[in-house]
Amino acid sequence: MLVSEIESVIEQLKANPLGGTLEEMRAQFDGMASPVAADVDVKAIDAAGVPCELHTPPGADTSRIIMYVHGGGYVIGSLSSHRAVVAELARASGCQALAVDYRLAPEHVYPAAVDDSICAYLWLLSNGYNADKIVIAGDSAGGGLTIGTLLALREGKHPLPAAGVCISPWTDLEATGETYQSRKDIDPMVSYELIEPMGKMYIGTGDIKSHTASPIHADLTGLPPLLIQVGSAETLYSDSETLTKNGKAAGVEVTLEEWQDMIHVWHLFFPQLTDGRKAISRIGEYVKEKTGG
Repeated sequence: MLVSEIESVIEQLKANPLGGTLEEMRAQFDGMASPVAADVDVKAIDAAGVPCELHTPPGADTSRIIMYVHGGGYVIGSLSSHRAVVAELARASGCQALAVDYRLAPEHVYPAAVDDSICAYLWLLSNGYNADKIVIAGDSAGGGLTIGTLLALREGKHPLPAAGVCISPWTDLEATGETYQSRKDIDPMVSYELIEPMGKMYIGTGDIKSHTASPIHADLTGLPPLLIQVGSAETLYSDSETLTKNGKAAGVEVTLEEWQDMIHVWHLFFPQLTDGRKAISRIGEYVKEKTGG
């Protein structure tokens, strides 16, 4: 791991902290995005009313697919903010990826994001993709939404996907974990002060401990295998730690990977970060393993 690379990313983030009005934060977050690789075909898709994008890298096995739900605290983030990283995850996995443009809060509160995610997954099933060839993946809020979607699918008695991949997942809307305080000075991406109000915006008048909103409170029994990647310098580290513990206690096959010195969703900085590219590659290996690639 080249420390100078992550230090450079941290300096950039500290020089341009996320802030302002919600609209300004949305524009700023989208503006941080890397350009998508020219050789990946990106096609707009209407998945039963949910806007999505289908990513097809060169040589993709079109029988296998990642369904990706982006991060951004349920209030920012878009297809634009994550287009490049989704394209590279598809490339690393040798398959397609469907990026889901779920509705954001506060315009659309919980469970809108969960409903849209379920809708996109059922659209995949109805369009020829087999459940055992699908992996649901997401980062930050999208990591929590990945688990929330799996729980809702389980309860709806729908066929479950081959696996779930959670990148720096946010699974506790109340942000009660110990590392929100103990690591607050080393992660420039997320702070308690930033994320706790986002949880309130997303939940609206609902129960903030609802298991599909805060999966930290869920019984995870029966979920498919999970890969969790988290950086050692993350304020959200506790969320991954507790999710792993709860999953294993429920008999779920959970693989927790701690990436030394990495900050929240370091994958987004893959063009300049060796460990970002390595983490994406590792997810690719996992997706191939679980979907028979």
